[in-house]
Formats: sequence, C-alpha cells, structure tokens
Amino acid sequence: MARTTPMKLLELMVMKDDIANVLTYLGKCGSFEFQTKSGDSSKEASVNKELDIYKELDNVRSFLGLAEKENTFKNCQFPGEKDYTDANNIFESVKGLQEREAAESDANTRINESYHEALAFANLKASYSDLEHLSFLTLRIGKIDPAVFEELKFEAGSSAIVVQLGEDKTRILAATSKKGRFNLDNVLKKYAFVEMEVPQDFKGIPDDVLASLKEQKEISDKKLKDLEQERKNFCDTHKDRLYSLLESFSLASQVKVAENSLESTKLVYKISGWIPAIEAKEVVKHLEKISDNRIAITTYEPEEVPAVIHGKEKVPVELKHGKFVSSYKRMIFSYGSPIYGTIDPTPFVAVFFTILFGIMFGDAGQGLVFLIAGILMAAKVVKVGGWNKFAPIFMAIGITSMIMGVLTGEFFANEKVLIPVSRFITGLFGEPRDVILHMMPSSDPESIKRMFIFFGFSVAVGFVINTTGLILNIINNIFKKRWGKVFFGKNGLSGAVFFWYVIAFAVRIAAFGHSPAMYDWIIIGVSLFGAAFGEPLERLVDGERPVLENGFGSAVISGVVELIEVVSGYMSNTVSFLRVGAFALAHAVLGYIIGTMSEIAGIAGGLAISIIGNAIVVVLEGMIVAIQVIRLQYYEFFSKFFNETGREFKPFIFTDKPQM
Repeated sequence: MARTTPMKLLELMVMKDDIANVLTYLGKCGSFEFQTKSGDSSKEASVNKELDIYKELDNVRSFLGLAEKENTFKNCQFPGEKDYTDANNIFESVKGLQEREAAESDANTRINESYHEALAFANLKASYSDLEHLSFLTLRIGKIDPAVFEELKFEAGSSAIVVQLGEDKTRILAATSKKGRFNLDNVLKKYAFVEMEVPQDFKGIPDDVLASLKEQKEISDKKLKDLEQERKNFCDTHKDRLYSLLESFSLASQVKVAENSLESTKLVYKISGWIPAIEAKEVVKHLEKISDNRIAITTYEPEEVPAVIHGKEKVPVELKHGKFVSSYKRMIFSYGSPIYGTIDPTPFVAVFFTILFGIMFGDAGQGLVFLIAGILMAAKVVKVGGWNKFAPIFMAIGITSMIMGVLTGEFFANEKVLIPVSRFITGLFGEPRDVILHMMPSSDPESIKRMFIFFGFSVAVGFVINTTGLILNIINNIFKKRWGKVFFGKNGLSGAVFFWYVIAFAVRIAAFGHSPAMYDWIIIGVSLFGAAFGEPLERLVDGERPVLENGFGSAVISGVVELIEVVSGYMSNTVSFLRVGAFALAHAVLGYIIGTMSEIAGIAGGLAISIIGNAIVVVLEGMIVAIQVIRLQYYEFFSKFFNETGREFKPFIFTDKPQM
C-alpha cells in the first residue's frame, strides 16, 4: 500500500541577480512550498511596479471588451525593456481613445437631450404666454414617467386636461381652471412631476431648428459608431500582444511579492521549503543551471529538520496519482489531510465511491449521461469552471451505473430495451432470462428473498469498507510506532477482532445454525475489553505513567461508556450500509413509476414524461446519491483512521491573476 509522497526540505542561498530567475522557475514548476515567509516586514510594502502595470493592462482589457484568459506561464518570460515600452504605448493609445469616446459620448448625450426636448414641443404653436395669461386657465408643462401617465390622467379627472407632448411622451402639458390648480398640483406632485421653465414668448420649435438638431444628432451618432469601430480595430490588432503582456506582468508581479517575503541581505536571499523527494534531484539540477552554479543548495530529510523533530512543524502531505485517482484527492482534503508517512487513502476512496455510486444509481441510460458529460468535460467541450478536473469521476460513476443498469435491465427507466442484452448474457450461463438482477419488489416469495440477499450484499460491502479503514489505522500506527494504539482501542486490533468475530459469529448462527460456545464469548469478551479500556492499556504498553491517569473510578466509568460506544458504533457502522440497498431499491421504484406513467400517457405525453422524469432523476437523485456515498466515506471509512490530521502541501504556483 502506497504511503503519502516522500518529501524533502531544500535550503537555497541565492544571489540577488538570480533571485527573479529562481522564483520564476519555482513558480512554473509548482512543486515547491515555502517553509516560512519571515522576511523583513519593511520590504512587504515596497513598490511593485509590475503589479501596477498589470492592473492598468487589465483595465485596458476590460475597456476593449476582451474576456479574461487562462494563463499557463509555460513559455512566459520575465518582462524586458520592449515589454515596458509596448505597455506604455498601449496605455497612451487607449487613453486617447477613452478621452475621445468620453468627450463624444457627453456631446452625444447633450445633443440627444436637446433634440428630444425640441420634439416634445414641436406641436405647441400657440404662444405659451398667451395661453398662461388666460384668466380662467392654469397650465403646467414638465417631465413625468410615461408609465404612470394613465394613472395621473385618471386621478386628475374631468377637472383637468392632461396631454402628452413629443414622440417619447416623457413631457406633458396639464391644464385646469384657476380654481382647480391646487388639486392639479397635488396630483402632479404625487406622480413625481418635474416642472420645466418655459420662456414667456415660446411658441414651439421651428422646423429648421428641428432639422438642424436632427442633423447634429445623426453626425454625433456616427462619430460614436466610428469610435466604437476604432476601438474594435485596435482590439483586433493588439489583442495577442495585450494577452502576452498580461501574462508577463502577472508573473513578474507574483515573483516580486514572493521576493519581498524572503529573508535577505544586500546580496543574498535565503529560501527554504518543501518539495516531493522524487522531484528534488531534477529541481536542484535546473536551479544550478539557471543560476550558473551561483547557488548553495542543502537538502534535508524530514527527520533531520529540528522543527519537525520537536513537533513545531508538520511535514506537508502530497498525494500523487494518475488522473483517475487524483480526481478524488479533493474529497480527502475536504475532510482533512492524512499524517505524513501514513497510508494514502485516495485509491481506496476512488474504488469505494465509484462502486457505491454505481450500485445505488443503476440505470444504463442515465449512467451513459454521466459518462458522456465526463468525456465532454475532459475534452473541455463543456467548461464548468473548477469542475472540469472531476471529469474522470463522472466517467467512472457513469460506467459503474451502466454496468448496474445492465444487471437490473434499466435504460432510461425502460425495462424492455435491454431485454435482448440480458437474454444474451444469461444464455451464456444457462437459461436466458429477461432481467439478470430483479430489483422491483413484489409479493412473490422469491422476490422477497432476492431483496434480503441484496441487503445482505450491501452489508457485506460495508463490512469490507469498515475492515479496510481498521486495517489502515492499524498499519498507520505501526508506521508511527504507537504500539498501544496498534493493539487496543475501538479502531485498534482489539476493536477489529471484536468487529470481525461478531460478524463471523452472526453469519455462522444465521447460515449454518451454529450454537454459541464458551470460546465464542471469551473471544468476544476479551476483544471488547481491549477495545473499551483502550486508553489505560495504551498507556501501559507505551510506558506512560500513571496508567490510570484520573484514578480507578474514572477509568471504570470511561471504560463502561466506551464499551457502549464500541458496541453501538460498530452496529451503526454496519447497519448504515443498508442505505446502499435502500437507495438501489428506491432508484428501481422511481424508474418503474416513470416507465409506467410514460406508457399510460401515450406517445407524445409519454415522451415528455420520460424526458422530464429522467432529467429529474439524473440531477436530483444523482446529487442525493453522491451526498450519501460521501457520507458513508466520511463517517464509516475515514472515521476509522482519521483521528488526527496533517497539513496539505500547497506549493508556490503562479495564478491567473495576481492578488490585487
């Protein structure tokens, strides 16, 4: 069984002239985690001009409407003199374009407002002063939201006349008697009316003025359109160069941040950090090459590092695997990091998760959906952010769901499509049958028997998973030379023997009619005692004194409580896996319901029910099953050996965007 990736500590003494190249290489290879960042705090605030340039370049990208691009930094170089010059040229060009666009946009806004204002009063030909001086009439001209015009008109009633002006209908003229002016003003105020100042001799807008304003508007609109095209042309011309500069200055700014955090003198920088042992030799070779051997490198094993020896620092944990197993790594670290030097549980998680999901979600068609989704995510045809790295998981659960679907004869909740396949497979081993594994319950005694057998199979799967967790815990404690924990405690050898023997004991009674004997009770009693009173027994074996840390009475009470915990814990750990069979059965019932409703509803309705029903099952039940499988992993498997956590390896690696 593979253990966590062996690590080494590198201590580097780097000349000032080489520090940028060294940090650039370390960031690109992504295999080096800084041990400390305890540099001079005054340097933390030092100017990072590369970051300032990156921010300006990113603003340019945003102004030009370019999407953010994922940076790989693979062939990216530290910015040179030409890069600084090109960046400044782009800034000046864009600044000029922005100023012209802003000026023209302001002018266009003013012209459009004037034009629409003129249109509003184009049909008002009588002199405003003539109208206002009518002794019996009160006039109000102003702006209002067109959406509330009908409400205003209704509330004003027959005592006032309200007329919309202009094409955009944002201006109104309201007229009432001198007597009703107060009521009109109250109604207008209620609807956020804004009165406009109108010259006393105003008689509307002459046609030649309207034509002139319209011409100015068209000219301004064209200028804005031309500026937009100029921006697009500039974007097309400089897009590739802009992306290249963004990548270079992003890298340089991140190198500067790392450099500012290091311990240093005027000429030399000190870098210390962890690296996977398998990569150490190659990294050292490249560091010597890029610095022309002007670098001092010292390598330490974890057991040679004083901070690790005295328990002040934990060696970071890295889990290295192929693409399939690595896709399950986040599931491990979301629970906690294993201790350095212990068994790497990722391969077990990959196998158990994939198998459990397939058993609980058995449908060949729905499994095919997960498989296709995984393939599209792996090929990056479908991009779902950080989820693309889980593409192997989707493909794996798709395959196991399809296998289980073939066994149960389900294809998108249809039990007839796979009948030829089932008859072919069963025919190879005897009499052909329509379904290999019947999941749907019925009153038939054979059906009930099959159901109990399947639930027994679920418990057997749980037994294997629980046993694996116990074995991992025992082996991990052997590696750490914690002999007390190896032999005693709920998850030690005593607890494991109790669990295994009780299961074997129950099987012998149920399947073979075994009668309990004295040796059965002795083995169960001794193993249970070792599991329940594990703490004092561990102290005794490990030479810790006093053995009964809190006295005899406390030890007895703790032991009794632990005894109940051991029995109830192992019982719940075992029974918990009945949910695997329950979810498999529930999935079959849902499929039967969807299939039956589809047949009843006719061709068109049946097709709609089948599509909607299967979509709901794939999304909702898929999520529920995934959550249940994760729960079984966390509480039944991880709890056996994850009694303390380590520290995840987080290497220095360049990100798409530096921290602003």
